[in-house]
Amino acid sequence: MKYLLLLFLALGLSADNDYSLRVTHGKVTKSNLGEVLLLDIRSHKHDFKVTSLDAGYLLKKEAFDLPLDFYLKGGLAHFNEASMQSDVYEATIYIKVYYNIDFWQNRVRVGFGEGASYTSEVLYYEKLKTQENNDNTSNFLNYLDLSLDFDIGKLFKYDALKDTYLGVAIKHRSGIFGLINNVRHGGSNYYVLSLEKNF
Repeated sequence: MKYLLLLFLALGLSADNDYSLRVTHGKVTKSNLGEVLLLDIRSHKHDFKVTSLDAGYLLKKEAFDLPLDFYLKGGLAHFNEASMQSDVYEATIYIKVYYNIDFWQNRVRVGFGEGASYTSEVLYYEKLKTQENNDNTSNFLNYLDLSLDFDIGKLFKYDALKDTYLGVAIKHRSGIFGLINNVRHGGSNYYVLSLEKNF
């Protein structure tokens, strides 16, 4: 962890802030996306975990003269499913927009990302859901990335950590009610802690 913190501090030496790097870690929930958004997060008995690394490029800052920043992002994730099957790896690509809320010299961001997810194998939790609903499975699904974070450098008045964001996020895979590969009720939700640096 200390090496990761040193990396994030070193990235802060650049002043352009055109790029971002995010690390997340969390676990699966059996709650659906609506329940997660309402903070009704229920653990699953298998307690599968995910760790991911995402990189981003700033496409547009303050788009439409609003506090909206658009990024093109890509990521790699490792799903620890050793208790039930071999581990699964995921690649994602998505567009993410952040709504920046500035107050009292602090910043909070609300993020919404949408794109595509491809896994090396169907996640075990998704297999369970499709068995329950007599549904299809797919390695390729729609991807949503929802987040809420804050600038810890501004909060603690520490310049070296400015543009470093700590927060929570949801990794959501779904077939959009059958639009993708006829996956109607499959998919998964993982809630994660995140640390992101703009540089």
